[in-house]
Parts: sequence; C-alpha cells; structure tokens
Amino acid sequence: MSLTLLATTHRVAPGLLTWRAWDALRSASAVRLAAGHPLLPSLRDAGIAAQPAEAPDAARLVAEARDADVVWVAAPEGDEALMREIGTLVVDDPLDVEVLHGSYDLPGARLLDLVAVMDTLRRECPWDRKQTHATLVPYLLEEAYEVLDTIESGDLGALREELGDVLMQVAFHSVVAAERDDETAFTIDDVAGAIVDKLVRRHPHVFGDVTVSGADEVNANWEQIKAAERAEKSGAEASALDGVPMGQPALSLAAQLQRRAARMDAPADLAAGLARDAEADSGTGAGSDVGERLFALVREAVERGADPEAELRAVSRVFRDRVRAWERRGQRA
Repeated sequence: MSLTLLATTHRVAPGLLTWRAWDALRSASAVRLAAGHPLLPSLRDAGIAAQPAEAPDAARLVAEARDADVVWVAAPEGDEALMREIGTLVVDDPLDVEVLHGSYDLPGARLLDLVAVMDTLRRECPWDRKQTHATLVPYLLEEAYEVLDTIESGDLGALREELGDVLMQVAFHSVVAAERDDETAFTIDDVAGAIVDKLVRRHPHVFGDVTVSGADEVNANWEQIKAAERAEKSGAEASALDGVPMGQPALSLAAQLQRRAARMDAPADLAAGLARDAEADSGTGAGSDVGERLFALVREAVERGADPEAELRAVSRVFRDRVRAWERRGQRA
C-alpha cells in the first residue's frame, strides 16, 4: 500500500498532466484533493472519482494509505506543510510515500506570475492604480540606467534584479494599455507577439531559407529588412533616420544619427555649419560652436568604433573617484 503526493504547477492549464500522473490517478484506490482544486473538473471529465476534502488531513491520509493505494493531489502552491506532517507521521511507522510531479513549468513560466501580480497591483494598490504611461516614464529610464550601471561596474550578481525592474516596467505599461477600450489598447501578449514576429522576420537565416556567411552579413540583412519595413510603414516619406529617439542623451543621439547617415554614405559636409544653423533654428542667438565641436568629437569616436557616451561616462567615473579621494585626503588633513 502507498501514498502518492501528486504535485502540479498552476502555470500549466489544469488537466495537462504526464502519462505517469494519469496512470497513478487511474490505478489508485482513492484520489483525494482539497475542495475547489482547479484539477477537479478535469479529473471528473476523465471519469476519476476524486473525493474533495475541506482541508488536508495528514493523519487520515496516512491511515487510509496503509490499507490502499491513495493519491493526494497537492494544491498548486505545493502543500509543503502537509508533506512535512506526513513525513513526521511515517518516521517511526514506515509507509511507501512518493512525490510524483504531474506537470512542470516551461521556460518563461514565471512571467505568468508577473502578469498576475501586476494585474492585482493595478486593481488593489492606490499608487499603482493612478499611474499612466507618462508618469511611468521616469521609472523606465531610471531602471534602464541602473542596468547599464550594473553592467559597467561589473556587478553581474545584481544584474538579475535590475533586469527584473525593467521587465516590471514593461508589464506595468502593458496592464495600463489593456484598460483602454479603443484601437490603442494592447496586452502583454500583444507586446510579446510583436517582438516575436519582428525577431522571426529579421532572422531569415534562422527561421527561413536565407544563407549567410557570418555576422557582418547578418547585420547587412537586418538593415535591409528594417529599411523595407520603414518603406512599408511610411511610404515615400520613409527615412533611414526613422525610429531614432531624439530624447536620448545627446552624445548617444549624435552617434546614432551619424551611424545611420554613414550607412547611406551621406556626404561628410552635411555636418558643416551646424552651430550656425542651430542658432538660426532656435533663435537664441547663442552663437556658440561648442555643440558643433562636440558633434565632431562624436564622429571621431564613431570612426574609431568607440561609444562616445560610454567613453565620457568612463572618464566621468574616474573623475568622480578622484574627487572623492581628494575629499577624504582633506578630511584627514
């Protein structure tokens, strides 16, 4: 005689069990589970006479299992307390007890928990309930910069948490968007579906029949596909500069614009007289060529294959450390 503790995951639809789990359920003399268990309708559909209980009773299960083969279908959260109690009961009077996993989480299954938590927070937390796409923008930028700082500092142990904060922002924006009732509404599934479609479309050498010789050809194909997508979206007004976020830090913006222009073989003299035209455009009368000189330094960095934003941030960190060291020396003097 035996007691089988059948564990399942709530992240898999009820009824999607392994063959071994169904075999154990069908061959058992008695199947027990808590009242309201999500698997109960599937068991009844399969013709298994499961008997729900108001609450798990370890002593009763052990006693019953000494005379028959019994399966207890654990609650989705695991019934750990029940399992520990059963373990205590069979220490001095052994019983054949097995934990059988009837379903398993697939990779990415915990994302379902994130969606559920964000839905709950949006309903029940006053602060979360009042947020909009606009009010969340500062947090998205802050979390993205924290990921960058973690990587640059080499603290890869903290990277998981920081990436989780960014992922939460994606889930948060999605739950806000899902509340709208017009054509702008979308869900987290729409977000995931769109990026999946884009990745498949832009990797024909992986998901199609295109052959590439290496990473350089992959990059060239990527740019061609992006250009075709821009043309389809914008028609005659399509530009290689479409999609460049003008709100990003100025050094990154200048570098991205110059890289895009270089891919089109844009003439270098387009960068001449930028300060003059910027003054005329803004009407400020500043007359400073600092911006133009910075733009030229960005071009120099790009031509060297360097990231000007990262370069300036690196020397800024060194400067920060020097100032702090100077402060400490002054305090000791």
